[in-house]
Amino acid sequence: MQDSYSDCMTVARAELSTALRLLVSEIRAYPTPISGCDAQFNHLLEERQRVTSALAQLDASVFVPTPRMPTPQSRIESR
Repeated sequence: MQDSYSDCMTVARAELSTALRLLVSEIRAYPTPISGCDAQFNHLLEERQRVTSALAQLDASVFVPTPRMPTPQSRIESR
């Protein structure tokens, strides 16, 4: 059985959501106190931001310029 595009997007969202949930759980369980130079904790925060950004990008609309609509502001076709 071949996967469709929407199936792949659903799997990607689910996997990223799982990764985000695991990262949040790991950050919550991190031992205190946390110093500003704790490389492992900072790495977890960076990874959480990357996963959050990836999830946001999956849902963001993307503008593809065309000769008839060269900029996002020109939502009316130019001729």
